[in-house]
Amino acid sequence: MTKKLKLEELGRIDVETFKNTQKIPLVIILDSVRSMHNVGAIFRTGDAFLIEKVVLCGITPRPPHREIHKAALGATESVDWIYEQDINTAIENLKKENFNIIGIEQTSDSQLISDFEIKADAKYALILGNEVDGISDEALPNIDAFLEIPQLGTKHSLNVSVCGGIVIWEFAKNLAAGK
Repeated sequence: MTKKLKLEELGRIDVETFKNTQKIPLVIILDSVRSMHNVGAIFRTGDAFLIEKVVLCGITPRPPHREIHKAALGATESVDWIYEQDINTAIENLKKENFNIIGIEQTSDSQLISDFEIKADAKYALILGNEVDGISDEALPNIDAFLEIPQLGTKHSLNVSVCGGIVIWEFAKNLAAGK
């Protein structure tokens, strides 16, 4: 008979073990994401898939905060993060570390994520933008590629944390093969 597993049956690692575990070469940049729930959810998803870190930019709220913690469920303690006021400084620093900078945004140059070749031996930084305005206009010229998630309904966008979950999974499954 099928039964749901209890937390202690899941065999999850502790924070110290997480910190010492090899991460996939994936960084998430949050560009002026205003919702603390979205920020917390990205941390939690980042923990689930062993990303390197989260870079918080602009007006993005920073831990510790009760509202971030509600969605993160402690992932702000496991996933490394930094704050960088200026999105272009964050991009420049990651480019110096050989990260490919990918904007998750509907643009005149964007391609469907399903058509993008994710190379298992590459390093990627994915930018998720503000809930209303998307990625900052001043960052657009510094981004290597733009991806969008195919959508078939009447809405033109997804919630930031849902979008983040989809793209983190797409990259994680390919990058984990290169570990």
